[in-house]
Formats: sequence, C-alpha cells, structure tokens
Amino acid sequence: MEILGYLFSIIIGVSLGLIGGGGSILTVPVLVYIFKEDAVTATAYSLFIVGLTSAVGSVGYFKNGLVNVKTAIIFGIPSIIAVFLTRAYIVPAIPKELFTVGSFLVTKNILLMLLFAALMVAASYSMIKKPKQVAADANQKQSFNYPLILIEGAVVGLLTGLVGAGGGFLIIPALVVLSKLPMKEAVGTSLVIIALKSLIGFFGESSETAIHWPFILTISAFAISGIFVGMYFSKKIDGNKLKPAFGWFVLVMGIYIIIKETLLK
Repeated sequence: MEILGYLFSIIIGVSLGLIGGGGSILTVPVLVYIFKEDAVTATAYSLFIVGLTSAVGSVGYFKNGLVNVKTAIIFGIPSIIAVFLTRAYIVPAIPKELFTVGSFLVTKNILLMLLFAALMVAASYSMIKKPKQVAADANQKQSFNYPLILIEGAVVGLLTGLVGAGGGFLIIPALVVLSKLPMKEAVGTSLVIIALKSLIGFFGESSETAIHWPFILTISAFAISGIFVGMYFSKKIDGNKLKPAFGWFVLVMGIYIIIKETLLK
C-alpha cells in the first residue's frame, strides 16, 4: 500500500506539471485511504505537500516571465489570510461529533471528507467541460475587478483551509476572467498563489495536529519529482487533451468518497 501511495504522490506532481492543476485534489484521498491518516491531519499535511510542490513548479514559470506578481499579491493576500485563520481557528473549533441522522453520526472527519468530495466533483466538472475559446488581444490592458478578486480570494482561502486542496481549478478561471490574464500566465500565477497560501496556512496549523516531518517530506519529494516529469511531457503532449480524462477520474473518486463516508460507514 505504501508503494501505491508513493506512486500516486508522483501522479500528483505529474498532473501539476502537465495540466497546471488538479493534482492537489488527489493528495487528501491518498493520505486518508492509503496512508490511513485522519481527515484533519491529512488536510494539514496536504497543505504542505501541495504548497511545496507548487512552489517548485512555479520556478519555471518565473524564469519564462509567466507569473504576474501584481495579480498574485492582489488575489493572494485575502486568500492567505483566510486559509491561515481557517487552520488556526475554524478547523479546531469544529466539534469532533456534530449531529446524527437516524443512527448515522456525522463526525468532524466525515464532514471534512464530504466537503472534499464535493470540491472534487466541482473540480471534475471544470476539467471535463470544454473551455470557451477567447481571442487573445496582445494590446489589451490588464484590468482588475477588485471586489470580486478579493471575495474569490477569501473564498478559495477558506476552502483550502478546510479541505487542504490548492483550488487551482477555481483560481485559474478567476485570473483569466477577472484579471484578463492569458492562460499560461494564469497557470504560473496560480501556482505562486497556491504555494504561498498553502504553506502559510500549514504554518497556521493548530498545535493539536502532530506533524510527522519525515513522512510529509518524503511524499513531497515524490510529488516534486512528478512535477519535473509532467513539465517534460508538457512540451510533447497537449495537457488540455488529457484534462477531461483526468476530470472523469476525479469525478469517480469524489463519488467513491461520498459513498464510502456515508453508505459504507
């Protein structure tokens, strides 16, 4: 099972390198169902793994001038604040036992996994649907819809704090629509935002969560190796052609988690 977990860790990185996102959505299920971590610990570990992997992945985009620093700051600040506060105060405040539906007890772990599954289903839709082709205007001046950027940044930060996923599938469309960034620049900027908010959110983690550093550093190393594999193949394969197939895989995983956490409990 450990070998399978490390294999999936590489796939997490390959996905980030090849299609610019999606890989982080696998991190929590791998930690919970393969490495048997509880949901709260898994979401904390995921923040570190996703943050470090995204930081490494963003270096190539920086070198190629595909990171818009101004956008990263404007979107990133509310997102970073939200994820830090969520991990430091909101997640620890959620009771371990919430409510019962008949004989079914909804616990904190079940709630977090169901939230995560809902996010997986939403992410799968954004990967499966055909993106609208927007004609790029090289002379178009960048404009910011500040209120919407700030609100979306805070919402993405809250979701990241709760479920430990990077939220690239939410950030990239927001950067394209609200900040008028070209797609490649949106991907590079998104990786920087994910890296900052995930790592800062991780270090805002409650002291109640025990951190097993050798374990998360090992998983991170496998994911980072995957990013380089993904970036290599991205020059030979169109990532957009693979995205729908990966989206269907994520959808099946999301439905499986919902069934496992409810009907199979």
